[in-house]
Amino acid sequence: MELSNNIQFSIILPVRNGGEYVKECAKSILSQTYGNFNFIVLDNCSTDGTAEWLESLNDPRIVIYRSDKSLSIEENWARTVGVPKNEFITLIGHDDVLESNYLEVMEKLIKKYPDASLFQTHFNLIDSQSKVIRPSRPMQAVEDAESFLTSIMTKRFDIVGTGFLMRSADYDKLGGIPDYPGLLFADYELWLNLTKIGYKVTAEEVCFSFRIHQSATTTSSDKKIQDAFERFVKYLQDVQASGPEYRNVILENGEAFLLSECKAMCHRLLRTPRQNGTTELSVKNTVDTFVGYAKRLIPGKPFDPMKESSIKLAALIDKSKLGRNLFLMFKKMYSKPVLK
Repeated sequence: MELSNNIQFSIILPVRNGGEYVKECAKSILSQTYGNFNFIVLDNCSTDGTAEWLESLNDPRIVIYRSDKSLSIEENWARTVGVPKNEFITLIGHDDVLESNYLEVMEKLIKKYPDASLFQTHFNLIDSQSKVIRPSRPMQAVEDAESFLTSIMTKRFDIVGTGFLMRSADYDKLGGIPDYPGLLFADYELWLNLTKIGYKVTAEEVCFSFRIHQSATTTSSDKKIQDAFERFVKYLQDVQASGPEYRNVILENGEAFLLSECKAMCHRLLRTPRQNGTTELSVKNTVDTFVGYAKRLIPGKPFDPMKESSIKLAALIDKSKLGRNLFLMFKKMYSKPVLK
């Protein structure tokens, strides 16, 4: 694929009330050693001065699109498709941080692999105080769609929303990030669809930090997570039908993938206080739902989550209000994982 000598980038930040984190994020963007980029901000009616602070920087690279009404997170991120963008784009969360050489490394990566459709670097996971928790797990330098699907289903590397870079034309052609509830699991679909256009490449350098903190893991409701995963299962069914190589990956890895997600959702349910006697989101119902997923994705293969001791224990605890309350009380006093 022919490339211009002077590659132009757009770094896109959808944000609502970014607080102090957005200042660190923005400063990391504006300190890039590669200068040919603009910084597009999709401000979603921030009330904490986020847009005003960005405007006060008086930096011509910053382009702010304010929403005239309050939007959902899905609606605000969807605006990415409609705004003018440079040839290559990357999207960033307001609490994540780029290293100053991120675009410089990406420019070299694009020129080395001009036919790739998805680009990434290695990264660090950081906490709310910007301290490094750990580096990302190693990734292959080159992955096709089949390999990337295997990575998703086996969780052999860390997949986060920040740090991926793609062509604006590809992003727009796909319709942008899919409209999943809360955008949960939407990244998986988008990245896989992009790798099906070409392939994914990853630089060995560590060029950004992805923040892990309480608000990133607990604000989404259990129902929203389950609804989003339901959509992802439907997407995987479509992927299966698109080629035998994808069907084989899902058949080979589907049991372990579904068991892992079922376990995570069951344990999350125990950590969430039951509201108004709601019984729809119970461990038992979740297990039954995943058994249904297995029939759709890996038909004919045995799938019994209750054979997993921690899921079985979660189901026993979840049977009674007393059991759930005791579990929550114990979790408050004991910070280490209770169910493994």
